[in-house]
Amino acid sequence: MSRILGIDPGSRITGYGVVEGDWGNTKAVEYGTLQLGANLPMGTRLAKLYAGLSEIIKRHSVTEVAVERVFVSKNADSALKLGHARGVVLLVVEQAGLPLFEYTPAQVKKSVTGSGRAIKGQVGALVSAILSLDEDPPEDAADALAIAMTHQMLSGSYAILEQMQGGRGGRW
Repeated sequence: MSRILGIDPGSRITGYGVVEGDWGNTKAVEYGTLQLGANLPMGTRLAKLYAGLSEIIKRHSVTEVAVERVFVSKNADSALKLGHARGVVLLVVEQAGLPLFEYTPAQVKKSVTGSGRAIKGQVGALVSAILSLDEDPPEDAADALAIAMTHQMLSGSYAILEQMQGGRGGRW
């Protein structure tokens, strides 16, 4: 059974969520946020991110990682800081030898809520309902769980299509 780590990267707070099971029978293994320290030097925050994600991957025997694809920001400084955090995510995943999948915010919203224009509160509430959580997770953790669930759903759909094709690959 796959264990998927979803990551909502950030330079101050990074959300994470580990899920397992099949779409429709998904279980949250662990979720939360890595508080990287807004007032710490960037190098220190990135080192904390590296250590935190590495530990989560090992602790939960993660088999796949899904991350939110970067959006275009009007604030160049914010975009650069997010790029630094994403670089650390890519490094951790590569060093762990895991496959990495990326999804846009619209793909994540659409897979979880049915609408690519859903607001964050809707995503968190639906993630909580789908996973039968006792309370709504923090926003960044809810986003990370939604990213992991999106990968779980889409990778399951591709596997079904592959089976329908008889494992031949290629086009329909």
